[in-house]
Order: sequence, then C-alpha cells, then structure tokens
Amino acid sequence: MRVLQYLSQWKSKAKDGIQQSLRIAKFLCLLHVTNNYIVSPVMVYGPSMLPTLNLTGDVLLVEHLSPLLGKVVPGDVVLVKSPDNPRKTVTKRILGMEGDSVTFLTDPSRSDRYRTLKVPKGHVWIQGDNIYASKDSRQLGPIPCGLILGKVLYRVWPPEGLGSL
Repeated sequence: MRVLQYLSQWKSKAKDGIQQSLRIAKFLCLLHVTNNYIVSPVMVYGPSMLPTLNLTGDVLLVEHLSPLLGKVVPGDVVLVKSPDNPRKTVTKRILGMEGDSVTFLTDPSRSDRYRTLKVPKGHVWIQGDNIYASKDSRQLGPIPCGLILGKVLYRVWPPEGLGSL
C-alpha cells in the first residue's frame, strides 16, 4: 500500500516536471524565433558610421523581416554580412537600389575623382556615413540583397542617443 502511495506521488511530481520543462522549451523556441527572424538587439562599433553611430559602440534594435520582404529603401541603415569576411557583420546605409545610378568618390582621401555605376539586379549600394573610414560598395562593388541581415529600427544604447536613426 505504501509503495502505491509513493508511486502516485512520484507520478504527480514527474508530470509537473514535464509540464515545466515543456513551458521552458516553448519559451526558448519563441526566444530563438524572435531573435533570429523578427527582431534582435545588436552591438555595433567602429568609425565607418560616424557621426550617426558612436565609435565606442551602440546597441541597436534590428528587425529581420524587411529585407526578406524587399522593404528596404535608400536611406535605411542596415546590418550586412561582410562580402569579404562572412564572419563579420557591418552596419551601413543603403544609397542605391537595383537599377539606380550611383555617383561616388572613388578615393575621397586621395582625389576628387567621381565615378558613376548602375546597380545591378538583386543588389544594393551601401556606404558608411564616414566616407574616409569606411570599407563599403566603393571598394567591394554592389552588395547582393541576400547579404542584408536586417534593418535598424532604433538605437537603444547609450541612453542619450535613444531613438530612431
């Protein structure tokens, strides 16, 4: 008789443990989907987007749906997988979409030579706001749209820079 009582208590506790584990698993799945496919916080730093972004770093809220739906436009600040180093992610501004003609300084620190290119289908033209310290489409050429990871919605850190870009 005691053994049956012990087994029924164990069964109840095991059932509670499984239910709690399922809740945690569902929460982690939701967190994964939200972070990778909807919106995520990203820490960015470096000189290429000065003065828009800080040299020492900003935390940005990046949404991942716009690039998938083709809803990025010139002027948007985007997160892009670096074409020359796929382990790096860079933050740049879109200046041209497919079919646009883009005129740019070839090497602003050495000459005043301008060049005009037409952005090919399926590509965008990206540049950093600080043209003197940015490796972007001027050196790499037009960037495939598939490398765009997300569109920056808001700066959430530092507090004095809170808001949209």
